[in-house]
Amino acid sequence: MRRRTVIAAILAAALAATTAAPASAAPAGQRSSRAAEPIGRQAPAAQLLGRQALPANDGWAAEGAGTTGGGAATADRVRVVRTRAELVAALGGDNATNAADATPKIVYVAGPIDGFEGPDGTPLGCADLADPEYSLPAYLTAYDPAVWGRVDPSGPLEAARVRSVAAQTRQTQLNVGSNTTIVGLRGARLTGLTVMIDRVANVIVRNLELADARDCFPAWSPTDGDAGNWNSQYDQISVRRSEHVWVDHNTFTDGDNPDRAQPSYFGRPYQVHDGSLDVTHTASLVTASWNRFVGRDKLMLIGSSNTVGPDVDRLKVSVHHNLFDGDLQRLPRVRFGQVDVHENHYRLGGPGFEYALGVGVRSAIVAEHNFFTLADDVDPADLIRDWGGTALTERGSWVRQGDGRARPVDLLAAYNAAHDPDLGGDAGWTPTLRAAPPLPTPLVPLVVGAWAGAGRLPL
Repeated sequence: MRRRTVIAAILAAALAATTAAPASAAPAGQRSSRAAEPIGRQAPAAQLLGRQALPANDGWAAEGAGTTGGGAATADRVRVVRTRAELVAALGGDNATNAADATPKIVYVAGPIDGFEGPDGTPLGCADLADPEYSLPAYLTAYDPAVWGRVDPSGPLEAARVRSVAAQTRQTQLNVGSNTTIVGLRGARLTGLTVMIDRVANVIVRNLELADARDCFPAWSPTDGDAGNWNSQYDQISVRRSEHVWVDHNTFTDGDNPDRAQPSYFGRPYQVHDGSLDVTHTASLVTASWNRFVGRDKLMLIGSSNTVGPDVDRLKVSVHHNLFDGDLQRLPRVRFGQVDVHENHYRLGGPGFEYALGVGVRSAIVAEHNFFTLADDVDPADLIRDWGGTALTERGSWVRQGDGRARPVDLLAAYNAAHDPDLGGDAGWTPTLRAAPPLPTPLVPLVVGAWAGAGRLPL
């Protein structure tokens, strides 16, 4: 009986979007070159979803006044958008200043929107955004370590690359203001876009597929690691210097542009993708729930620097009921923050896999009731990586490896048996912001598999 009660509570949290009372909706405004579709034509469930606030106690974003997004939006700030231009208009009208627009707003995304779409709808390529003085062949010739050496690129060609990055940022970085809800209708997909949540508060992003936030102009960093690395600029969702952010029921992929299809230059993979959902630069009070992360490399970085300073007592993030499917690292990697990682399903292994939980400088991870489905080539001892941290709280983990049976496992003990120095077992805090009792760990794959990701909410 207790198990049924727990399952019901979890499913009730997942379906909470259908229970909130909406404010009245009216036809959307018209700011783009096309008439916005009236929200009244959408199903009542979609209108409910747009008004839905984060449930009480649902992770760090529920602290204090909680997270309501654009739930208080008046009729003229409720829009349905189908193009990049309409999306920018619905967020305030000018991408350069939209971050300052704190008026409550609800934006429904209908269908696919491509960040590489000009104002008139013309498709753009990397060549259209490149500075006239930049070309990749010239860059490769100039900064080949055999010629340039292992020092950072500089000079006119690097300056042209930086100008090219600035042009791409203006095109593909979508700036979001405070008191905003962005929610996808069925089939909603953002391709080649970064949702930038910077210096704002009270933002909700739900039910979107986010794909291929590619960098046209990666930087060569010859001193990054022993052999150097290519580094890219753009996350799919970036949360910086912001509070009260809820990212829920989204799917993150590389689309039809996977990392494995990229070439290698200077003996290193040409990395055109960065993070899926990074929380950095003093951001805090974030809940990431019921998302699906598929086949990505650098996934979730919480805290961007080892420097002790403004990040102390910030970076408070809850990560629950997410599916990490074939991802390679940073699930998440944490510095400084009190991060609650519970009831997630990890399906991991294969070429390139590195680790799941990154224990960074002064991090305080609590990892409970997570289920790990592992390929035969993944040792449970390697699911944790020490990035300068000292401790984490870990309990209730289960592992199924290869064709073996699912079993409980003490991941921290396995890590400490295989690695030195040991990590302590007390992160120094106890989470209190959880919307429901914990699901028994063996049921996590079933429930998360059924409900995590875009398209699982009833619309």
